[in-house]
Amino acid sequence: MASSERPLNEVVFLTVAEVAAVMRVSKMTVYRLVHSGHLPAIRVGRSFRVPEQAVHDYLRESYVGVGETA
Repeated sequence: MASSERPLNEVVFLTVAEVAAVMRVSKMTVYRLVHSGHLPAIRVGRSFRVPEQAVHDYLRESYVGVGETA
């Protein structure tokens, strides 16, 4: 197990609506991120659950500072 991985019983999963609220985007944007593979998720029945840490990791990696060029 990698050092950043946690036992599954300690992982906090968020609904798509909760992820959208954290990221301040629409639920459709979250679905697009999940379906494109940019945001990992598990499927529970017909809905998705996203590990909370994955949301934080995605935001950290996507951050663009002022004055940086792509």
